[in-house]
Amino acid sequence: INVAAETHVDRSIDEPSDFIQTNIVGTNTLLQASIEFWRSLAESQRNPFRFLQISTDEVYGSIESGAADETAHLHPNSPYAASKAAADHLVRAYNRTYGLPTLVTHGSNTYGSRQFPEKLIPLIILRALSGRSLPVYGDGKQVREWIHVDDHVSGIVAVLDHGEPGHGYNLGSGHELENIELVNILCRLLNERYEDAAKRDLSELIEFVKDRPGHDKRYFMNSSKATDSLGWQCQTDLSEGLVSVIDWYMNNQSWWESITSQNYDLSRFGSLER
Repeated sequence: INVAAETHVDRSIDEPSDFIQTNIVGTNTLLQASIEFWRSLAESQRNPFRFLQISTDEVYGSIESGAADETAHLHPNSPYAASKAAADHLVRAYNRTYGLPTLVTHGSNTYGSRQFPEKLIPLIILRALSGRSLPVYGDGKQVREWIHVDDHVSGIVAVLDHGEPGHGYNLGSGHELENIELVNILCRLLNERYEDAAKRDLSELIEFVKDRPGHDKRYFMNSSKATDSLGWQCQTDLSEGLVSVIDWYMNNQSWWESITSQNYDLSRFGSLER
């Protein structure tokens, strides 16, 4: 299961070469190692082998209307998305050319505990708890489909166990939410649950900042293939999931402070000014 990747769109704007090296060249290295191992197996041992590539909904580009299914053309618009789309093509090619039994999953925006603080949800939580401004790109109307990490993982396991080699599977929650809506929900949940936060309306900290270059307006996928053929579906309610994430960051301050004090100060990447 190849989960290894450079992942943050803003970082890919600043350093696209890292994303090409890790996400494309790195995936090819794993494919070469896998096919060498697979060919070394006895015929009876080859049958259960799988190479599963973890990809993203961002490879489909901005979806103007409807939902992208697994037959949709790939239209990546950031260096990150382009590197993941290229890796998807490589995985498909190894299946079609060499017969390697590959699978691909396209996950929607994932959230959960232990997520690196540069991602939107932990970024808003940690900046709010520190009394700092809450940056929202552009007008905040960009639409995303959020899935809890537990649901994402259960989807990956379902694809690994029951997916058909050579196929891709979308793993999304089916719920659309504007970024500004998400930020307001986080502010409300923080205000409701924590006394220190309740001393002020955290939504007053929201600051609309210059939009991300090439920012996709909407991601939304049709995940019925995974539901119908694998019996998979999301179990986590968004509000309950967000509360659990807020609780985790509140109860594990030493974990994220070790990051924010040394490696990442909750500032912005990808502004074309770095």
